Amino acid sequence: MTEKQIVVLGAGYAGLAAATRAGKRGQVTLIAPEQRILHRVRQHETAAGHPEHRPAVAEVLRGRAVRHIAARATGIDLAGRKIVLDNGEVVAYDTLVHALGSRTAWHGVPGAAEHAYAAERAAGIAERLRTADRPGTVAVVGGGATGIELAAELAEAHPRWTVRIVAADQVGGWFSAKGRGHVHRVLRGLGVAIHEHTTVTAVDTEGLTTADGRIPADLVVWAASMEPHPLAAEAGLAVTPAGRAIVDDHLRSVSHPEVYVIGDAAEVTVPGTGTLRMGCATALPQGQYLGKVLAGRTDKPFAFRYVVQCLSLGRRDGLVQLIHGDDSMRPSVLTGRTGRLVKAAILRSVVMSLR
Repeated sequence: MTEKQIVVLGAGYAGLAAATRAGKRGQVTLIAPEQRILHRVRQHETAAGHPEHRPAVAEVLRGRAVRHIAARATGIDLAGRKIVLDNGEVVAYDTLVHALGSRTAWHGVPGAAEHAYAAERAAGIAERLRTADRPGTVAVVGGGATGIELAAELAEAHPRWTVRIVAADQVGGWFSAKGRGHVHRVLRGLGVAIHEHTTVTAVDTEGLTTADGRIPADLVVWAASMEPHPLAAEAGLAVTPAGRAIVDDHLRSVSHPEVYVIGDAAEVTVPGTGTLRMGCATALPQGQYLGKVLAGRTDKPFAFRYVVQCLSLGRRDGLVQLIHGDDSMRPSVLTGRTGRLVKAAILRSVVMSLR
């Protein structure tokens, strides 16, 4: 391993977990512009103005043989096995780990990219709310986990603002009946207006245009679905129509086996579990597994089963939805303070799990 040039692209949950574990046995190069981890699972807290929990990348890598290049990869030369960086540097590799993850998808909605804040811009959302000359209306677009957590956190932290959540389908529609009912009760208790089955067709400086009419808003937060980073497709790796890299049971690209793809950028299918959804819950185990592979500690195929889905619903409430290993819902849930404490414990464990 020490003779090979192992390069990891991306300092998200998957990339960092792979780099730290591989770096126990040999030299690894990590390429990512961030000096602190993004910590996506806590972005709703940052957006609401709470203190950020973003450990330094250097601290996560401490004690590992990992060299961090703080730059952005702009191209992959698969034939030459080289990475082109935005600082002009070119980095060679023998083994590449593509862990660039995903980003908010705008779905071609006119004005969305120009006038809405993507969920990743959590600090910008907090600043916008803090510096507003008067309370107004926030429209959170997206009824998935990110949208729900943002709507609840913003409504609780800024009770003088009107918060609306706008979803093309049901808000929390994938949960069990108990789980979905709890989400709706908490949101309504916080004063959040729920607009379901409402398709956004345009965004402008004064709010949303939907198929059912106008929804005025002073601030639009876009928390719709995610799309994989485009670099895998641009480089020529085999990808699905949605752009996720196709990998084998060891997370290697089916078209270029010297390239591993993990996290949101990969379409990973596990027998008995199915195709894994994007998110920390699947990205982190992939990174942990691949780190062991690269360190020579396992040659078994990647295995994964789901256990729970969790939501923060403000500072005092939460939801822990029990699920089957294939991600289908069980009827049982934990809610209220118990649900919040379980989610908080999981959040604390994420950074520790990176090492």
